Amino acid sequence: MTDAPATDAPATAGASKESLTVRDNRTGVEYDLKITDNTIRAADLGQIKLGDQPGLATYDPGFVNTASCRSSVTYIDGDKGILEYRGYPIEQLAENSSFLEVAYLLIHGALPTKAEYDAWEHEITYHTFVHENVKSFMEGFRYDAHPMGMLMASVGALSTFYPDARNITDPDNRHIQMVRMIAKMPTLGAWSFRHAQGKPFIYPDNDLSYTANFLSMLFKMSEKKYGADERLVKALDTLFILHADHEQNASTNAVRSVGSTQVDPYSAVAAGVGALYGPLHGGANEAVLRMLRRIGSKQNIPAFIEGVKNGNEKLMGFGHRVYKNYDPRAKIIKKSAEDVFAVTGTNPLLEIALELEKIALEDEYFVKRRLYPNVDFYSGLIYEAFQFPPEMFTVLFAIGRTPGWLAQWLELVQDKDQKIARPKQIYTGERGLDFVPSSERWA
Repeated sequence: MTDAPATDAPATAGASKESLTVRDNRTGVEYDLKITDNTIRAADLGQIKLGDQPGLATYDPGFVNTASCRSSVTYIDGDKGILEYRGYPIEQLAENSSFLEVAYLLIHGALPTKAEYDAWEHEITYHTFVHENVKSFMEGFRYDAHPMGMLMASVGALSTFYPDARNITDPDNRHIQMVRMIAKMPTLGAWSFRHAQGKPFIYPDNDLSYTANFLSMLFKMSEKKYGADERLVKALDTLFILHADHEQNASTNAVRSVGSTQVDPYSAVAAGVGALYGPLHGGANEAVLRMLRRIGSKQNIPAFIEGVKNGNEKLMGFGHRVYKNYDPRAKIIKKSAEDVFAVTGTNPLLEIALELEKIALEDEYFVKRRLYPNVDFYSGLIYEAFQFPPEMFTVLFAIGRTPGWLAQWLELVQDKDQKIARPKQIYTGERGLDFVPSSERWA
């Protein structure tokens, strides 16, 4: 026998067309849930109850179909292969813009005027140096410390150098903290790279552009001035643009979740770095390189493809949780790879990669499963051409993603709908047990 339906249950008569009518077959009661932006509020499900039990909730591991926020930063249509920052197609930004201009766009919501960009570039350049104590802090890591671990710790440590960052309600204060973080991330990233090689840290050269300065801090040795090939500068700048934001991915969700406690932005971004550290998020391009090396040559590709179809091999760098079409970033990166290889010489693994891509785009097995190349497929080859070790790949990702994390954090702290993150759970353990003292349990 079921509980009687609640007498105050909402009626469905005259329900709006912009609504979802749900029938609870346990009670026979129907509920009218408002649809806004093609979503219903999860809290509205709470009115659907059975007797005195808690209201209905959704179970969604990994948040595969749950919207945690409203955002105007990044738009993705995975079925059509569309990626836009603030409404601008990624293809146009990668071709015509610079990373610092894209960073301004993401954070401020509009492209800068000439005066606004000049002021923005000056601010970023002015704040590239870090406190000398940060240098001592980073020198304290073991010689074999992972660069991402060093980056995560040093970003979090910045909050102790700028205690005023906790005042997140002051717009001017928020602005200077975001400027500092975008400016200092290349310095911290480059120093983590140099530390692993036992080389002295190189200070920023503020005569150089943002990305050229980063390359100088990475690779400068005894020369008075380091000058990187402009094609390499442009390619790396483009990679930073492509990684600048990507909607509510794991690291962005981490930044928002930690930021919902109203902590300072350095601590929130450090959480994003930690999430990116995971191999399922930031380490995919390294897995692509391992796969290509294991294949070894074009002659071994047919056997490898057969292994993929039989479930014995994994095709890394293809397919994406969001994109069910060709990842728009992959097309741009492929062009950047050609520019880089024109300077550094062709990576012998490129021949294998191109053949794999050709097969995946033509073979019915892969076409049917919509396994298209993603952003990680070519980025690892480019990073390797720069002579970055694989453990640096995610550091480069983090530098590019910083403006996106900050834009999302800024949106969060200004959103009156947001609350401290506190997902529900489904409890599956024991209940009502009586405690037995250790003297009795161990007797």
